[in-house]
Amino acid sequence: MSTERRERGVALARAARGGDTLALHELLDHLTPYVARICDPIALADGPDATQEALLAVFRSLRSLKDPQALYGWVRAIAVREAVRAARRAARDRPAELADVPGRGDPQLAADIADVLARLSPEHRAVLVLRDVEGLDEEAAAAVLRIPAGTAKSRLHRARTSFRKAWSA
Repeated sequence: MSTERRERGVALARAARGGDTLALHELLDHLTPYVARICDPIALADGPDATQEALLAVFRSLRSLKDPQALYGWVRAIAVREAVRAARRAARDRPAELADVPGRGDPQLAADIADVLARLSPEHRAVLVLRDVEGLDEEAAAAVLRIPAGTAKSRLHRARTSFRKAWSA
C-alpha cells in the first residue's frame, strides 16, 4: 500500500473518531479493498460476509482505536478474526468437498490455489495469508492471531506442508 494511501486512511480515521460521519463513510469505503484482500483467502466463499462483519466491527469500535497511526494493523487483526470466525461457521454448516486438485498446468491457477486453500483449516489459511500474502513475519502474525510465536511457526509449517501435499496430489 502506498504511503499516500496509508496517510489518507489515517487522516480519515482521525476525522471519523472526531465525529465526522462523512469521513467515517469514506474510511469504510477506503478500507473495504484492504479488508477483502485479507478475508477472501481465509473465509473463501464466505469472504464477502467476513469482510462485511469486519467492517461492522471497525465501525463499532473505531473510538477504541487509541492511535490512528496503528489503523492498518488494528484493521488487519479485526479482519483476520472475522474471517476465521466466518470460515469456522461455514465449515460447521457445509460438509467438505474433497475433489481432486487440478494439475499445475491448468490455466485457472487462481481457482486451483483457492481449491487447495479450501482444504486447509481457517487457522492455517489465516497464518498463510498473514505470512505469505501480507508479508508479516511469524511474530507479527502471532500477535495478530493472538497466539504464541511458536504456535504461529508450527501452524505455518503445517499449513505449508498440507498445501504442498494437496497441490502435488
